[in-house]
Amino acid sequence: MNLNNKKLFSALLFVAAGVSSVSAHAAINVLACEPEWEALANELGGDKVKVSSATNAMQDPHRIEARPGLIARTRNADLLVCTGLELEVGWLPVLVQQSGNTKIAAGQPGNFVAGSFVPRLDVPSKLDRSEGDVHASGNPHIQQNPHNIALVASALAKRLAEIDPPNAAYYQGRQKDFSARWNAAMLRWEQQAAPLRNVAVVEHHKNMEYLMGWLGMHQVGTLEAKPGVEPSAAHLGELLAQLQRQPAKMVLRAAYQDARASGWLSEHAHIPAVVVPFSVGGDDKSKDLFGLFDSTVQRLLEANK
Repeated sequence: MNLNNKKLFSALLFVAAGVSSVSAHAAINVLACEPEWEALANELGGDKVKVSSATNAMQDPHRIEARPGLIARTRNADLLVCTGLELEVGWLPVLVQQSGNTKIAAGQPGNFVAGSFVPRLDVPSKLDRSEGDVHASGNPHIQQNPHNIALVASALAKRLAEIDPPNAAYYQGRQKDFSARWNAAMLRWEQQAAPLRNVAVVEHHKNMEYLMGWLGMHQVGTLEAKPGVEPSAAHLGELLAQLQRQPAKMVLRAAYQDARASGWLSEHAHIPAVVVPFSVGGDDKSKDLFGLFDSTVQRLLEANK
């Protein structure tokens, strides 16, 4: 091998080593469908992942537009983390199809469905679309119970390790640390929220079931006559009359939902209207998963005074 060939060979080895090094240290691109899963992926993935969310807490996760920028992020994703249970059925299949990214197609390791790892509420015995926006697989708003977050965290750490085997021990360590902090926080929240047990509430949409189940609260009415159907004046009047017979302590809505109907009921029924942050970013205190539940419990306790 002459001198020029040796130089060329050395240069190629250098470039190959550089590419290999970059590849070995490249972050796993994670696209979350909702902010709670973005926050969880960051907790478990640390500096080994690059995470973004397709939605924010001020958006209805049922209804999202697949814009070009979101399609581009989907195209580059190594892992898609979504709730499932038909929450994203109106936009996610189109988004994945338009991205052309087969790694995150349904059934692939790059497609993680959080709802498949938790006990589900409100699974209909029969599907009747005349009853409104009914989810065949059950109520999809699973992030409102922190015990569900713990179950999803365990499964997501395993999936990250499957996709990125060289860093498996790192993800397992992060999950163990998160689990310890999360269990301590859950104990604190449950002790703080003890006065909420058996409290009756009205909710805007049937999206607080997991929260109420966790805290022992119960629903006596919804602002929507049927799930996904906007509150009507007639239904609100009927609900107000019902509350004379079956009182509620507060009316709940998620941060992304319109305030008018809950404000009307609050004024006429003389009960507090409570805005639940619902997801990470839903208010100034909900900057991460811990802040989300800190804020949620605090808001409910203040309304219960």
